[in-house]
Amino acid sequence: MYMKRTLLILSCLTGMTLSAQDTRWSEKIAATVMHTWPDSFSLDGKPAKWTYDMGVVGKGMEGLWQNTGDAKYFKYIQKQVDYYLNADGSVIKSYKAEDFNIDNVNNGRLLLLLYRVTLNNKYLNAAKILREQLRNQPRTTEGGFWHKKIYPYQMWLDGLYMGEPFYAEYAWLAHEDSAFNDIAQQFIQMEKHARDPKTGLLYHAWDESKEQAWANKTTGCSPHFWSRAMGWYADALVDALDYFPANHPQRSALIAILNRLVNGLEKFQDPKTGLWLDITDKRNEPKNYPEASASSQFVYAIAKGVRKGYLPASKLLTAKKGYAGLLKQFIKTENGQTNLYGTVKVSGLGGNPYRDGSFTYYMSEPVIMNDPKGMGAFLLAANEMEMLPTLNNGKGLTVTMDNWFNREVKTDAFGKEIVFHYKWWEEDNGGYSTFARILTKNGMQYNVLDSAPTATNLKKTNIFFLIDPDWPKENKHPNYIEPAAVDALYNWVKQGGVLVMMANDSNNVEFRHYNELAERFGIHWNENMRHDVINDQFEQGALPIPAAHPIFKIAKKVYIKQLCTQNLNKPATSLYTENNEVIMSVSRIGKGTVYAVGDPWFYNEYLDGRKLPLEYENYKAATDLINWLIAQAKKK
Repeated sequence: MYMKRTLLILSCLTGMTLSAQDTRWSEKIAATVMHTWPDSFSLDGKPAKWTYDMGVVGKGMEGLWQNTGDAKYFKYIQKQVDYYLNADGSVIKSYKAEDFNIDNVNNGRLLLLLYRVTLNNKYLNAAKILREQLRNQPRTTEGGFWHKKIYPYQMWLDGLYMGEPFYAEYAWLAHEDSAFNDIAQQFIQMEKHARDPKTGLLYHAWDESKEQAWANKTTGCSPHFWSRAMGWYADALVDALDYFPANHPQRSALIAILNRLVNGLEKFQDPKTGLWLDITDKRNEPKNYPEASASSQFVYAIAKGVRKGYLPASKLLTAKKGYAGLLKQFIKTENGQTNLYGTVKVSGLGGNPYRDGSFTYYMSEPVIMNDPKGMGAFLLAANEMEMLPTLNNGKGLTVTMDNWFNREVKTDAFGKEIVFHYKWWEEDNGGYSTFARILTKNGMQYNVLDSAPTATNLKKTNIFFLIDPDWPKENKHPNYIEPAAVDALYNWVKQGGVLVMMANDSNNVEFRHYNELAERFGIHWNENMRHDVINDQFEQGALPIPAAHPIFKIAKKVYIKQLCTQNLNKPATSLYTENNEVIMSVSRIGKGTVYAVGDPWFYNEYLDGRKLPLEYENYKAATDLINWLIAQAKKK
């Protein structure tokens, strides 16, 4: 066991690919979580209540689901959240809006996930309750959220994690564009008041009134730098930025805050263990100790910050050292279960009995095994670090999805007309968010094209997805594929572009214009339907993958339903033939490549694991296809 763990730690430090038989540490810790809290988060033997611990663990589980396509992690989140909701989401068990406790908002991120995936309004109704809390949350004179009603005029670093990522995602979903100004100011004000210019670190909390016994009478700050508080703040930054408009005037300010904080944290990373102490700067205090949750939070924020381009690539070494330290010092497999040691149970300020913020106080709090906050933070860190072996596969490549020929619209839950169906950002059955995350795991960028392809706009992409062009049944005023776009795509492919064409069955795609494009590559879509699956008789859509298939190296059996077949002419050749009919094909034109299949296929319903039996390996097939597309794009 020691040797295996050592090899895995080395792998994290060097970026070597893990062997197939090595189970992810994220999966091992997740197994412990699901065994410990199978139904609800009952902590310390007390009745389960709506607590932020669930939100931290849930986000870790979400990342694991997204990294593996294993729906048991999603179902675990749903089961936990459902425990607290009534049938329509109008009541959250044990939640009290009048407390104005910002900790209680954190679980709203799970509500938004569940709504976006299932489109069940009970989750959105519950999320609206938490959004309403933020509308009425008491504020400092500058507009910063109080941490709790019982803690007047106080902002804690913890509160930024509890409130802002939910606030940002809700604002994005509900089209509340002005809310991003408020969110940015919460971060900016917190740094303004809590940052120590000498160390670059942030004090745990700030009391505007300066009335608290723990508050510095000049600055209002608490006495010490508590690492987990800064971990909350750093994680809040990288998570809220996921939803910030690219052109928001304060976006760069938030990224600058993240860089300043990481620069400060690096100075206090233990050079031997790679970890951070509970009180960040007290290196010479014998009672101080390396702390697991904060070290995990810093690893997560730094690794994600590098991946998203917020931090310099050189910072990744800091995350690698931290992760290796976590595995070596805090992860132990005992009696068939993997445990996480070294998490301080809680640390706060004020209250009854009163917590004075002294070093003695922080050292008095118990350090325990398998604390949910620590396990959730570790899951977040592990999810990021376990992507490292593949992040360079498609680095520098851009994947663009057509958003012009397939441009169906609907009115969303907030009364806004939106484009939908087969889009990167959609989490529900018809979205491509799972596929997009596999692109992310392989270091690729993705976007959409909101106009017809031209020689100019195609220069900005390496791989172009054209899925299910509209016809009047879907769009009263469809944008048909015109000759100019056909020429632009043909010439782009000839020069080295990689085109992915996905059609649909005869009831759901515009064939005439799509065939004008496809036939330039020797491909003709037939107006028919195969694999017309009845209800959940999945075997009617089964597609066994033959040995030595040129694309699908890992997947052995996949599922595809209601697709059209193809007739081929040179230079197109079949990639999969069933009953003498072509299901998939490839065409090579000049330096480029075209892949064609008669169904959108890789949308969430048949990729994210929630519907298909385990024998169908569509997630693996999507990974295989992406690896093949990368290879084709790199040939240029």
